[in-house]
Amino acid sequence: MDEAIEWVLSGKCIVYPTSTLPALGCIPDSRALDELFEIKSRPRDAPVSLGVANLNQASSIVEVPPGVHEILEDFPEGSLTIVLNAREEMDPRLGGQKVAIRVVSDLTAKELLLRTGPLTATSANLSGEEARLHCIAAADSLCTSEKTVVGIDGICQGGSPSTLIAWPTVCDSPESRKIEVVREGKISSEEVFAWWKKRI
Repeated sequence: MDEAIEWVLSGKCIVYPTSTLPALGCIPDSRALDELFEIKSRPRDAPVSLGVANLNQASSIVEVPPGVHEILEDFPEGSLTIVLNAREEMDPRLGGQKVAIRVVSDLTAKELLLRTGPLTATSANLSGEEARLHCIAAADSLCTSEKTVVGIDGICQGGSPSTLIAWPTVCDSPESRKIEVVREGKISSEEVFAWWKKRI
């Protein structure tokens, strides 16, 4: 892992395990994001999420309302990614003022993020292609003659990605006080809305 940490902190990309699919990680820096978006062939107007080890780490970059602690405690760790307001506007490729945060559950990922700080957590595959489950194989598949991606050893479970939700504080309409499901994944929309209904 030491090699991967040194690599990613230099502004390069790595692949690390999560509870769902291997994640393609880079530091939230403009030049590192240039590298990631080029490697992934991802449109620049499609923001990527950030993986964090815990909500304390997240609170350094986003505003974390009390309810976020509650929902993450009530659903399996790593199953939700939540869009929150950034403390300071970030690169548009991270969402600008609205940044998606995922608290990872994989122990290797937690150790990594505690040592590096937040890293991008987009799936480690070319946009539109199926993801591989072995992190090193996923990293190798993204390497080119010009770009090298380093993988941390680990095999992911696969299945549905995390469910992406937008917290009411980031919704465009001031009248909207409801949680929004942006992308359904591990947790169904029905489960999310049932949780919200009980809370309010």
